[in-house]
Amino acid sequence: MLTCPSCGRENPADSRFCNACGADLAAAEPAAREYRKVVTVLFCDVVGSTALGESTDPEALRTLLGRYFDGMKAIVERHGGSVEKFIGDAVMAVFGVPQLHEDDALRAVRAAVEMRDALPELGVQARIGVNTGEVVVGTEERLATGDAVNVAARLEQSAGAGEVLLGPETARLVRDAVETEELQLELKGKSEPLAAHRLLALHEEAPAFARRLDAPLVGRGRELRRLQEAFAQAVDDRSCQLFTLLGAAGVGKSRLTAEFLGSVGDATVVRGRCLPYGEGITYWPVIEILKQLPPATDLGLEPAAVSVIERLLGEDDAAGSSEEIPWAVRKLLEQAAESRPVVAVFDDIHWGEPTFLDLLEHVSDLSRAAPILLLCIARPELLDKRQGWGGGKLNATTLLLEPLSSAETDELLERLLGDSALESDLQRRIRDAAEGNPLFLEEMVGLVQDSGDGEVAVPGTIQALLAARIDQLEPAERGVLERGSVEGRVFHRGAVQALTPEETQMETRLNGLVRKELVRPDKAQLPGEDAYRFRHLLIRDAAYEALPKATRAELHERFATWLEEHGLGLVELDEIVGYHLEQAHRYQAELGGADAELGRRAADRLTAAGLRSHAAGDDNAAAKLLVRAVSLAEPVGREGVELLFQLGWSLLWCAEFADARARYEQALALAQTVGDPALELRAQCELAYQRTTTDVSLTAEEAVAMGHEAVKELAQTGDERALAAAWNLVAMGENLRAHWESVQVALEHLVEHAARAGDKRLETDALHHLPPSLFWGPSPLSEALPRAEAHLERVRGKKSLEASALRPLAGFRAMQGRFDEAREFLARSGAIHEELANQQALQTLAGFWAAPLEMLAGDPAAAEAELRPACEYFQTRGEQGLLSTLAAFLADALYEQGRFDEAERWATVSREAATSDDYNAQGTGRAIEAKLLARREQFDEAEAVARQAIELVNRSDELDTQAQVRLGLVEVYRLAGRTEDAVAALDDAIALFERKGNIVMTERSRALRDALSAGC
Repeated sequence: MLTCPSCGRENPADSRFCNACGADLAAAEPAAREYRKVVTVLFCDVVGSTALGESTDPEALRTLLGRYFDGMKAIVERHGGSVEKFIGDAVMAVFGVPQLHEDDALRAVRAAVEMRDALPELGVQARIGVNTGEVVVGTEERLATGDAVNVAARLEQSAGAGEVLLGPETARLVRDAVETEELQLELKGKSEPLAAHRLLALHEEAPAFARRLDAPLVGRGRELRRLQEAFAQAVDDRSCQLFTLLGAAGVGKSRLTAEFLGSVGDATVVRGRCLPYGEGITYWPVIEILKQLPPATDLGLEPAAVSVIERLLGEDDAAGSSEEIPWAVRKLLEQAAESRPVVAVFDDIHWGEPTFLDLLEHVSDLSRAAPILLLCIARPELLDKRQGWGGGKLNATTLLLEPLSSAETDELLERLLGDSALESDLQRRIRDAAEGNPLFLEEMVGLVQDSGDGEVAVPGTIQALLAARIDQLEPAERGVLERGSVEGRVFHRGAVQALTPEETQMETRLNGLVRKELVRPDKAQLPGEDAYRFRHLLIRDAAYEALPKATRAELHERFATWLEEHGLGLVELDEIVGYHLEQAHRYQAELGGADAELGRRAADRLTAAGLRSHAAGDDNAAAKLLVRAVSLAEPVGREGVELLFQLGWSLLWCAEFADARARYEQALALAQTVGDPALELRAQCELAYQRTTTDVSLTAEEAVAMGHEAVKELAQTGDERALAAAWNLVAMGENLRAHWESVQVALEHLVEHAARAGDKRLETDALHHLPPSLFWGPSPLSEALPRAEAHLERVRGKKSLEASALRPLAGFRAMQGRFDEAREFLARSGAIHEELANQQALQTLAGFWAAPLEMLAGDPAAAEAELRPACEYFQTRGEQGLLSTLAAFLADALYEQGRFDEAERWATVSREAATSDDYNAQGTGRAIEAKLLARREQFDEAEAVARQAIELVNRSDELDTQAQVRLGLVEVYRLAGRTEDAVAALDDAIALFERKGNIVMTERSRALRDALSAGC
């Protein structure tokens, strides 16, 4: 059809002038354009053609090759392919051009077999290669261009006489219709061997693909009841009921039909399927059901009808008329239904010829006094071919089968998996990608189970289904769909119009896409706009992937320009515009011609979005956005240094420690070129801050000294941000060596300078560290607890600060023995971290707060369950500062369970991760080493190590840890049988527990002292 550019009237494709207004339709002819398509390419070559030429007269050879080329062309076209060219005596054909079909790969293989089998009649043999892959089509020079063409040619060259070789993707797509033998081929120009498949057998009746898994019926109770009610009405009223079940490919029409057919009792069930291509397909489904019914003569059918049926079945050379055949088929169905009801199922009637659809309507309209259910299964495209299908008929029902709900999808996924299990994240990704389509779910589960690599890819079968559906749209509708895909899953009418300025019938196109179940209306995100959502994300992807990269680049840039004008109210404007400019730049780069200014525009937008996320405390988003910005445009000058600082900070808080260090080093190198001493000094402090977490060669003392020296040098500059960085380094160094009172002093300076600099994020981070210093420091519970409670009240409602403030309250409750309250505080803190997707904070919460709580509660196994994932998390990321203490905690939990070898391994991890002045880790780890030595009865060495542990931890001001470390010496003396010494050491520990206010450990230690004293 051609759309008139003047009035919008649809005209036949061969019209020169508009039938409505007389306008010249030359401008309406669609211009040739490029597409990216996944097609199947076939190369067929004659074996021994050179020898044949030597032994055959030139005229005879010419006649032979002419017959060969004509025969091969006819076979290719009969299967829906296109012959691109003849190369010598080789034929190159493409299946999927000009139009894709979901079974192009199978069509190509069927054509290959027919071509191979036809050649011996000509006195020659063929070798054939078939390969599926992405190509560019629609170019002026060639029909199809891409590596898939080259591979097909190489497969043909590798095949032997009479052989058909399939490429790996072709073999996957036709796996249910063929038998093959896999072989590894070394192909010219390929760095890796190709897993090709030698075709052994083709099953002619096999479908393009079979269901991979036997999926149970889920969530279709209402639809099943409606089918059963239609059948009951046909039986009760002795009437013909036309029931049409519509739905996208894979949504579950066949599965619902199978469930229904299992409930119809002794009814006669016959089935016919419409074919997508082939000869004599008009009445193919009718012939199929006729063959399943008793012979017409046995049913007592009148002679005239018997004659038509026999001719239709090919038993008579005469053909029936278009009036006789529907009448005869109706009579036969009515006669068959005399003894018991008939259910006639017709699959895929969207491929049915108009004459066949006329026959179905004839039967449904005119059948009388016979219980017949015509169950027609189709995709929504049927309504494009037959807009009035079923309309106005009292005996007709049309039901659209929608995708499964989220809950139903989960249920189906669980049933498909059965006893096998997938990781929860992998299951979620499969569920999200399938979007309620049972076939997609089955295919993805099957693909993951086959591959075993945990990747959720879109199977080629699904890609073929969706790409073929889009390729069959009219060019104008397809253009609108593709332009919408550039914006994303949800797109706006105004944007599509801006990307398709030549389209004058936008409303008509969008309504057509809605009717075809490709898109649906959605809530607009922009004022004054209409919005649409792709019915399935994979439909969006298929439409988008058909666009050439050059076109994508142009459209992304144009959409970004449109959005800059129309999306001013969007909070995420910078991020969205930046993304589209980034995509445009990326495709330009892939094609070898990136525009540097376009990259800078994209980087500026992404930087603005990243800095906003950083200020809001969303480090995951900030890191991703800023990494993309830096990759698009090299940071320069002071602004570049600031950008790298923010990126390094976000990476650090995402536990990407190595990447964070690289960014800080890059910032320092750039700062050295700016010529600003204060900026350079700040960069040194920022880098040293990062090193305290990953580099054991930088001691806490060195970090503190560096920070104080920077403060002195910066005092006269008035650079508040640099001073804040210096105090931040001091605070981290004091934290590392567990000088908590000094930590509080440094944090107070940090808050002051960050506030003056207007750096809310750094100010907030300092406030995060204040509450833990109250718990771990020397302040007694009676004094620190009220301060911690007051701090919580001050920050209530500020989620991240509230999460931090809850932790010391949990610690204090645990010291008081109020374990359930303590766990409740930690649960509240964890829920906030979960909501904020702060994985590092969750691991810190588990290791430093939940695990000590469980140790206080007397459950070292529960403590281990918290500690082990936290230790592994930080260990895999190369973090040392937190790991050193957590590994010591884990070693202690393992020791308490009697797992001494494991305890020793983690004590070693702690020692290797700790700096020489990481006093709490050094003290705790050595205390465990001392106990392990005592277990081996190396008592002198154990005592020396235990006393060394005490001497080290005494350099900190952690009263509770000092007491805990002394218990290591108590254990050494107890195991050595030195009870009096054990009691004396225990008294020291009790005094420290009492000073801190740790009621649980005070009472537990006193009980141990009583037991030891009684033993004296």
